[in-house]
Amino acid sequence: MAESWIAAGSAERLAQRPIVAIRVGTHDLILVGEGDAIHACERACPHEQADLCLGHVADGRLHCPRHQASFGLNDGRISPGWSSRDLRRYPVRVIDDVVWVDVGDA
Repeated sequence: MAESWIAAGSAERLAQRPIVAIRVGTHDLILVGEGDAIHACERACPHEQADLCLGHVADGRLHCPRHQASFGLNDGRISPGWSSRDLRRYPVRVIDDVVWVDVGDA
């Protein structure tokens, strides 16, 4: 898979809101801040395409605003009991307060 790092904005934005909607190339994603970590994931829930930007973060999981399934921020795994694929995640780097996301061949 080829790397395709694209600047996605300032890491400082996540200090104001824990979930920020972004568009990286042709991809609608969210940045999720949790402590010192920043995660990049697809914006639409894989179950019913709810806007995960409207969800919330608790205990290392991103919770969908529509059906309350949750996804692990470190691995994208959906909570037990849901028949949906895991959440697609993207590699993140922070360099001089700029968040870079690798959308690769996605």
